[in-house]
Amino acid sequence: MAKKPVQLDENGHRKFGMRDCLAYAAGDLGCNMSFALKGTMMIFWTQFMKMDLWYSLLLVIVQVWDAINDPLIGSMVDADKHQYKRNKFLQYIWVGSIGLIIGGACCFLPFPNAPVWAKFIIFIAGYVVWDAFYTVANVPYGSLLSLISNNPADRASLSAWRSVGSMVGNMLPMVILPFIIYDAEDNLIGERVFLAALVMGVLGFICFQYMIRNTEIREDSENVKTGESVEKFNVFEAMKNFMKNRPAVGATLAAVGMFLGMQGGAAAVTVLFQSYFNNVQASGIAQMFAMIPIVVFTPLARKMVVKYGKKELATVGALISIAASVLMLVLPMSGDNKGMLVYIVCQLINSLGLGIYSTVSWAMMGDAIDYNEWKTGKREEGTVYALHSFFRKLAQGLGPAVALIFMTMLGYVGANEGNQLPEVARNMRYLVPVLYLVSAALQFVGLGLIYNLDKKKLGEMNAELKARHETEAVKG
Repeated sequence: MAKKPVQLDENGHRKFGMRDCLAYAAGDLGCNMSFALKGTMMIFWTQFMKMDLWYSLLLVIVQVWDAINDPLIGSMVDADKHQYKRNKFLQYIWVGSIGLIIGGACCFLPFPNAPVWAKFIIFIAGYVVWDAFYTVANVPYGSLLSLISNNPADRASLSAWRSVGSMVGNMLPMVILPFIIYDAEDNLIGERVFLAALVMGVLGFICFQYMIRNTEIREDSENVKTGESVEKFNVFEAMKNFMKNRPAVGATLAAVGMFLGMQGGAAAVTVLFQSYFNNVQASGIAQMFAMIPIVVFTPLARKMVVKYGKKELATVGALISIAASVLMLVLPMSGDNKGMLVYIVCQLINSLGLGIYSTVSWAMMGDAIDYNEWKTGKREEGTVYALHSFFRKLAQGLGPAVALIFMTMLGYVGANEGNQLPEVARNMRYLVPVLYLVSAALQFVGLGLIYNLDKKKLGEMNAELKARHETEAVKG
């Protein structure tokens, strides 16, 4: 049977379609094959490696590397003028995907009897290697959304499918790993975590290769030129522009809130199921049910964005998450199956709000990159996204550190593993919804009060940019 001919658009590119969406989803699935294990990191380093509060100090230390790593790699991508066979963004992703195979496993080297100074070295060196390769892959990947298509509906589809890739990449480890890495007494088996990290790195590499081979770049990846001489790239100026970019700041604050809740809450949820519900394996099943609203909403995202707008939808999602967190806090939740059912129902509602935001979050950052061009004349995809990624990763690091400090204040002892005191178990029951509530409140502030690209203003911006590009094309 003859292959169906590829349909081209007016510019000679393959027409946007499901192939683009699946490829973009595969990219975030690849990222999350590595990133998803970060939720296990705190349990690994406190319960298996016996680091307890030292772990909080270690997380703060490695954020210094994050502060250098993300903007540095973002500016490196922006300033790279080499002509690659495919595209410079895809080339960096290819390199990062190889490094992630080893980098992820380096964070889980199982040496619980090593001296404390050696554990410090193992953690910092492993995290630095993993974080470098993750950034090399993730920063260009995030920038690709604005290069695959400039159509708002297409971007909404890409953002929604990215959420699907992220969801699957997170869901597989969350559901499967608790049955593999814990024993019958709900204690972590560190050697199995290390092997799981290696396997997930290989799976992530396969996903990245699928994405690279099926991604069509339709937009110019270089900074927009206005006919003037190209000035030397200045990362400090780009950072200054970022802080003036209200959509980027608002979307970033919302993402920070989301990750403070997700990453900070992940360890507390594990201890909640270990010591309060006494069933750590059920935590994966509960998280799987929490993904249902995202699956349901994703096919509707494109039409709802066109009808209502991204900012409007995401703000409503934040309000839904606030309501769900309050319900989880005030409703009676016993330590049996009935209490677990209350938790799951509240998480379903919370995930509905989170799902509405997450399906459009990346499209909102794509619009923020356009906003940067609209206001400054420069796109600076790599740098804008890298700064956004830096603050996200700061939240991902500080979230577990802050949560661990509060957990310790509430009586948590990592060396006790799954055998926490009854009052500690009850404290986890209240800490989890508080973390989720703070997370949702930050999302609302970022989306509802700071992010200023509503449906009307977004239309005005896109029209003006289109006219500007057409004028520049005529002059060129």
